[in-house]
Amino acid sequence: MPTLNWIGKEKVVSHHQDVPYRVLEHKYGFTADKGEQSEPTNSGNKIIHGDNLEALKSLLPEYEGKIKCIYIDPPYNTGNESWVYNDNVNHPKIKKWLGEVVGKDGEDLTRHDKWLCMMYPRLKLLHKLLADDGAIFISIDDNEQANLKLICDEIFGVRNFIANVAVVNNFKGRSDDKYIATAHESLMIFQKGKFETKGVSLPEEYAKDYKLEDEKGKYRHLGLRKRGSNAREIDRPNLFYPIYYCKKENTISLEIDEGKIEILPKLSNGDNGTWRWGKETLKKRLDELEVKIVKTRNEYDVFQKDYLNKEGIEKRVKPKSFWHGSEFSAEAGTLEIKKIFNKKVFDTPKSSDFVFYIIQQTTDKDSIVLDSFAGSGTTAHAVLNLNKQDGGNRKFILVEMEDYANDITAERVKRVTKGYGTGAKAVAGTGGAFDYYELGLPLFDKNQNLNEQVGLAKIREYIWFSETRTSFIEPNKEPYFLGKKDESAYYFIYEKDRLTTLDYDALELIKTKGEQYVIYADNCLLPKEFMAKKNIIFKKIPRDITRF
Repeated sequence: MPTLNWIGKEKVVSHHQDVPYRVLEHKYGFTADKGEQSEPTNSGNKIIHGDNLEALKSLLPEYEGKIKCIYIDPPYNTGNESWVYNDNVNHPKIKKWLGEVVGKDGEDLTRHDKWLCMMYPRLKLLHKLLADDGAIFISIDDNEQANLKLICDEIFGVRNFIANVAVVNNFKGRSDDKYIATAHESLMIFQKGKFETKGVSLPEEYAKDYKLEDEKGKYRHLGLRKRGSNAREIDRPNLFYPIYYCKKENTISLEIDEGKIEILPKLSNGDNGTWRWGKETLKKRLDELEVKIVKTRNEYDVFQKDYLNKEGIEKRVKPKSFWHGSEFSAEAGTLEIKKIFNKKVFDTPKSSDFVFYIIQQTTDKDSIVLDSFAGSGTTAHAVLNLNKQDGGNRKFILVEMEDYANDITAERVKRVTKGYGTGAKAVAGTGGAFDYYELGLPLFDKNQNLNEQVGLAKIREYIWFSETRTSFIEPNKEPYFLGKKDESAYYFIYEKDRLTTLDYDALELIKTKGEQYVIYADNCLLPKEFMAKKNIIFKKIPRDITRF
């Protein structure tokens, strides 16, 4: 597999491991009914203000492998030196970070090197957060599209590339382009291996094809014979078999009988083809099939009744690789946010309909959606709209490093939940809640000792995550007990103002039985033979003990 090299790569490929775990400091909660409140809403919706690299690391203890849909709209890196969030990577915070991580080599970085150094560790953490059956969608233009594909191939795997969708966002094209008036941007899609699309709502123009109707509803005929590739008998021999039709009784079966008409899947050139269904599927779905004469061939053929809404379930189709419509345009995003704030407050926002289209094909009703380049908060807007439409309980997590995280990103979400606009153009609120956070202290100091200022709750949460890679739920069962997983019981014998010792007396604290015990303390006085016999693993608490 071809890989991409650039100045500074060797410094950033594993940099995500060096990023400190920081705690999230809760600043306020917000509900559509009550407004801001000091207490957490515990809604599961989060808006985080801070460096998205550190914020992503802070999410790992709770969310590793749990995010179903990630959408990001990273800097497009056009080379424009004036800082506009979506247009380059010359922001002071990014430049400072590059200088610290890349070192002297950073002096020779091109703008493409900078962009790749910035994106690589963030994509590594996003990969960790993505669920096995999830997908990541990345908006990008031609400046970095080819580079993005190569580093995503490296991080997610070539086989996990889904598509590079062309999204028409400027119907007229950009008139200031030198050779071609660019009318689209790209949407790169990757998965982790088990993603299955939920499809999208049937476009209105498709609905016109459903002209037939029976007691189950409107439908159209789809030929049961396979079209396109792998449609020959030699490709799938088990899908070539006769279907028998009794004209008198208007019945279909796989059993031959006198007077029945034999129907075979034949290609247009007369060669043997295949059916789309195997015999077992056909037996189960006979009620969906009809036989009729094809006048152009003057012979019988088998058709599936493809219902518009089968048993009350909405008909959905696979999204195309080309998205075109006013809802996807840049103008739609600009007009939308202007309506929310009554003025222009953000450059080049995506429209909520565009992100809505992404999450409806990716998520279930209780999925978690993450946007780590949150900008104006479009992703939260789309999640709230979809929840309102289908009664879902999807959660959103937004990360924004800029100072407008509260005044624009969070403020937009507030207005969407409560409703905005006036008169005939008023938009009803979606309802909902979220909690607003700032990045807090790191869990470890520069000597890799626990930073005890962060508090016991966060320390216990991290220890559990580091051992089990699962989210921590406070057991409140017995002193020092963290929990039990895979028959291993975990204990964190810790006191802030004194050293703790694992000895025979301390074993009296162990109340939960397990096949193995992992016990943290400052010291251990138990004999090795005893610990081996009882399956006890001692781990020293990483903290500075000089003050004791």
